[in-house]
Amino acid sequence: MLRVAVVGSGPSGCYTAQSLVERDPEVHVDVLDRLPCPFGLVRYGVAPDHEKIKSLQGNLRTVLEHDRVRFLGGVQVGGPDGLPVERLREMYHAVVYCVGAATDRHLGIPGEELPGSWSATEFVSWYSAHPDAGDEGFLRDVRSAVVIGVGNVAVDVARMLVRGAGELRPTDMPQGALDALAASAVTDVHMVGRRGPTQARFTTKELRELGGLPRTRVTVDPADLALDPAFADLSALPAAQRRNAEVLRGWAEAPHEDTERRIDLRFFRRPVEILAENGRVGAVRFERTAPDGHGGVTGTGRYEDVPAQLVLRSVGYRGVALEGLPFDAAAGTVPNTEGRILRDGTASPGEYVSGWIKRGPTGVIGTNRPCAKETVTSLLADAPALASREVPQDPLPALRAAGIDPVPWPGWLAIERAESELGARLGRNVVKLADWDTLLGAARAN
Repeated sequence: MLRVAVVGSGPSGCYTAQSLVERDPEVHVDVLDRLPCPFGLVRYGVAPDHEKIKSLQGNLRTVLEHDRVRFLGGVQVGGPDGLPVERLREMYHAVVYCVGAATDRHLGIPGEELPGSWSATEFVSWYSAHPDAGDEGFLRDVRSAVVIGVGNVAVDVARMLVRGAGELRPTDMPQGALDALAASAVTDVHMVGRRGPTQARFTTKELRELGGLPRTRVTVDPADLALDPAFADLSALPAAQRRNAEVLRGWAEAPHEDTERRIDLRFFRRPVEILAENGRVGAVRFERTAPDGHGGVTGTGRYEDVPAQLVLRSVGYRGVALEGLPFDAAAGTVPNTEGRILRDGTASPGEYVSGWIKRGPTGVIGTNRPCAKETVTSLLADAPALASREVPQDPLPALRAAGIDPVPWPGWLAIERAESELGARLGRNVVKLADWDTLLGAARAN
């Protein structure tokens, strides 16, 4: 019998556990997570109004309820307060790290650390009730916001900034975030990219949602479209880019209407500085860019300032080094070959990676399936050698002896019940619990 620990209960971790138990009838998997709640970015990264994507939790739940899979929440691996990776390795025949890309990329420009300048990740964590997120007063005294980036996360945060409380009330958004958004005075959101519109990374479905927001107008400068060489012949573009371009052109050609709120999509602008006003964000200075003829852009030496009291950067995720594991700082990944972790260029027995920490923050949720299968194929090929090593028959007592009191699956079910009860008291549906003490209190009360 092979005992495997999967560190991380998001899509990558769940798909890894699923592949293991489907392909080996003897394997037993413990899925460990730092949080008391499973599902990773599906719970804490998908926008609350995207119910269809959030329903993926049902599929992941089936994996974690398998009779040879055990969820153990509240287990920190690595770091000063966590279980050392060497100790975890002693408890299992193999360990698969599915820890994602936990931080964001920085712009590297003056003023980035001013109050009012945040990563989109921090904003998403706040309205998604991640227990590490605090109420930072994101929207206090904000009338105009700048979102730097033109991917799906940028579209999500722009949409949340102009959504009405009535539209968000049926979601599981925490009450504090819902109240703050209801009281928000934001009227203008500028979503800005340094390259052209046909090079933006959003999907057409996400993009079109902006046009369906009540009391909100989406604007696009026709000059930005004219500057993009690809607009000369949209038929030559791949289908996804062509659909995006057609949506953008429709907004650029639409007559201007007076609305309560506006989302302004801007292209060919590179942020060079966040300007201060009264000690916090007051505007963003952009340099106009132009196509360089090789698929990139070059600076023009012309600048413009966009007033804003809130800046959210959405320019990509980065993996974080886990103490005890090798790390490629340039790539933000753990060095590996087909999922086998490499130490000094050599595969380390029993140590594996899957998901973003393996390949970088690329692809969609479904991309994690083939990624997990590749890693599991490597692990099962190594299984005869791995199974020859003695490990505890049940690692749970060893975890407890190490000072860890995991939150088991019934503890998570108790959190779910508490969130349903909170929703009923507030006259809503399910409302997420948003802090560590409340989550752990609910879990221990089961």
